[in-house]
Amino acid sequence: MSAARTSRRRNVIPGFGIALGFTLVYLSLIILIPLAGLLVTSAGLGWEELYRIASDERTINALWLSVWTALVAALINVPFGVLVAWVMVRYRFPGRRFLDAAVDLPFALPTAVAGIALTALYSPNGWVGSFLDQIGIKAAYTPLGIVIALTFIGLPFVVRTVQPLMEDIDKEVEEAAATLGAGRFATIRRVILPAILPAIITGFALAFARAIGEYGSVVFIAGNIPYVSEIAPLLIIIRLEEYSYAGATTVATLMLMISFTLLIFINSVQAWTRRRYGNG
Repeated sequence: MSAARTSRRRNVIPGFGIALGFTLVYLSLIILIPLAGLLVTSAGLGWEELYRIASDERTINALWLSVWTALVAALINVPFGVLVAWVMVRYRFPGRRFLDAAVDLPFALPTAVAGIALTALYSPNGWVGSFLDQIGIKAAYTPLGIVIALTFIGLPFVVRTVQPLMEDIDKEVEEAAATLGAGRFATIRRVILPAILPAIITGFALAFARAIGEYGSVVFIAGNIPYVSEIAPLLIIIRLEEYSYAGATTVATLMLMISFTLLIFINSVQAWTRRRYGNG
């Protein structure tokens, strides 16, 4: 009798079984089945063909460029995204609402429009590009341009992930730390940072995941030079245009494996951080 009561207490929300079943079916149709189809198609090519395509120098260069530029852009977005979130939460100033809306602009802006705008700005005859060219820095049509584009589209993920946790931090806790003799940097390190660290890691993971597969905002500013500024998503499109479905499928599978492995690692770090600081 007590076991039945315990079971009823655990199932407080009605329809849990139906909701769980619908969730699993939906995720399978939208995510798992398409990805499984990609893996099955790749496996049908044979190990020798897979190895030949995967070990091609152009494929390796494109994959490596996509990974390290996405990683650098996500790392850049972490401190600047936290700073923007801090300003939005802690200060009131004219134009704050406009700035708050501007943060979400990369979400709403079509990626092709973002790519064209960045190319016009950072090309050798653009406003910023002409200045950089004078000091010997070439942004457009180089890996630097790819990092700039990926930083642009990834910033909102960090800001919008960190901002709610910053709003929840009680100022009285900071005042108590100051009363106990903690300086500003000690308060940030011991009070604020532990509270927002899980959100920072989540924002980093989202920005990285978005950047590693980005195409529209990158293809214009990258220049798409093989072995120099050719990203993996572009190489997939090129292989499809060449009717090399095996090559496109193999590159896509490699991107899937790399992204999945890195996200598992990031999620493991995030789970450890939450356990360490007691935020989940």
